[in-house]
Amino acid sequence: MPPKRYAKVDRNRCVSCGACTHECPRDAISIFKGCYAVVDKARCIGCGKCEKACPANSITLLMREVTA
Repeated sequence: MPPKRYAKVDRNRCVSCGACTHECPRDAISIFKGCYAVVDKARCIGCGKCEKACPANSITLLMREVTA
């Protein structure tokens, strides 16, 4: 069963500092062309470590949609 939550980055607020990439235990976050962080939703386990580490408050945790 997949995790219930996943991280989402607000590209307009992200300062591409990389703090989130260092905290992610699943390497689900990368910095896209030095501009902003991108989350691999399939790898994200929704632990929230990236959200806490983000100095720009650009990461939020969202609930995954239920697919039947």
